[in-house]
Amino acid sequence: MKKGDTIELEITGYGYEGKGIAKISKSIIKPTVDSDENKDDSNYVVLVDGSYPGDKVKARLLRIKGAYAKAKAIDILVPSDKRVEARCKHFGVCGGCKQQDLDYELQIKFKQEQVKEIFEHIGGLKDFSMEEIIPAENVFYYRNKMEFSFADKRWLTKSEIGVDEIENKDFALGLHIPKIFDKVLDIDECFLQSPKSNDILNFTRTFFREKNTSIYSTKTHTGYLRNLVIRQSQNTDDLMVNLVTSKKNNELMKEYTEELLKNIPGITTIINNINLKKAAVAVGDYEKIYYGTGFINDKIGGFSFRISSNSFFQTNTLQAEKLYHTAIDFAELTGKKVVYDLYSGAGTIAIYCSKNAKHVYGFESVESAVSDAEENAMLNKTENVSFIQCDLYKSFLPLLENKNIPSPDVMIIDPPRSGMHKNTVDDVIRLNPAKIVYVSCNPTTQARDIKLMSESVYKLIKIRPVDMFPHTYHIESVALLQR
Repeated sequence: MKKGDTIELEITGYGYEGKGIAKISKSIIKPTVDSDENKDDSNYVVLVDGSYPGDKVKARLLRIKGAYAKAKAIDILVPSDKRVEARCKHFGVCGGCKQQDLDYELQIKFKQEQVKEIFEHIGGLKDFSMEEIIPAENVFYYRNKMEFSFADKRWLTKSEIGVDEIENKDFALGLHIPKIFDKVLDIDECFLQSPKSNDILNFTRTFFREKNTSIYSTKTHTGYLRNLVIRQSQNTDDLMVNLVTSKKNNELMKEYTEELLKNIPGITTIINNINLKKAAVAVGDYEKIYYGTGFINDKIGGFSFRISSNSFFQTNTLQAEKLYHTAIDFAELTGKKVVYDLYSGAGTIAIYCSKNAKHVYGFESVESAVSDAEENAMLNKTENVSFIQCDLYKSFLPLLENKNIPSPDVMIIDPPRSGMHKNTVDDVIRLNPAKIVYVSCNPTTQARDIKLMSESVYKLIKIRPVDMFPHTYHIESVALLQR
């Protein structure tokens, strides 16, 4: 067998990024690279996208390496009894909820097993406690933010391909197809945010399509409409509509605002972000507020947080509280300890744990995030929290000395998906806190970093996954290291 060929496989396991695992004889594969990692002829691994344990599938080989192959299921010959009917009509085309056809109880079971496997296989770590995963209360309508894209090329359904006359094929508002950057799947119903979010989405599409409003093209860099971003509080009634455009059009925005408020009650603020860059990002160079205050408020654990149009905030508010509670529980804060919060963002973790700490120092590289954090500290009248802007790709130890900041008793680390820079890992080891609580949305980079810290003076004590994103393979996990 070689790349491009099809092969029938029985799926026996669940692997990284939610891919099914099949094991076959190595003798039927012609690897492009041989490897000493897999001398067992009967144990060659194939990772199959679009499959689950119990499936029998026909799959196309995409990549063959010495230790494993990657494939994509092109036909489900015998479906697993673990499959369920997906709720969304866009399932299988939209890449947002790839596991919506898998029973939720099994989703969280597989996620728990995946985290454990990653730490043992990638991190080479053992003798740690694997605590029970925290499932999501809401498996639909759980996101507080949705980012939709406009496109002047609509993704055609199978039934539309080959049809001569198709309505509205040059105007789409929805989500990008995976790995397709110039076409958008026109979506009229999404189960990730709320029914009201769908109302806003559909009203916005109809309003601008009827006015023949131009859509920004990433090829010609002309056109007006770029993105629609909807932010909705889960513990208050606040609701933000943020239209991202390539330039100002005051009269059109005024009309859109007036009609939107007339047709959809409950919107508390409307903003126009103007993105002058060529890059396809839903963030403006500047913004104009057309209704309301320009921000919304939400609550986590009794604390209020102000969220502006471009603020970072945990996407699943209800699960964020469980995530933060787990981190605080692991840290065993007594009210007498100095805490460092690395990658502190808008200050949510720092403020959340402030009531149980002597003082919390938040370190963050993004200036606007530090400003948001300071605003949130004032909003909550939190006086034992300080936020400091610093480059966490470089050593921040000189800054600690210059500002005479006391050494940490506990360190909470919540980096981006890429994990920590090695310089930061070295700083953490040199600071030598008694406990480290590492929160991550990527167990792979988390295991890599913890392995580095475990090679010095730290031992991994326990891990607890928290499911923030039902129907996806993504998983957050909280790990405790002790000196």
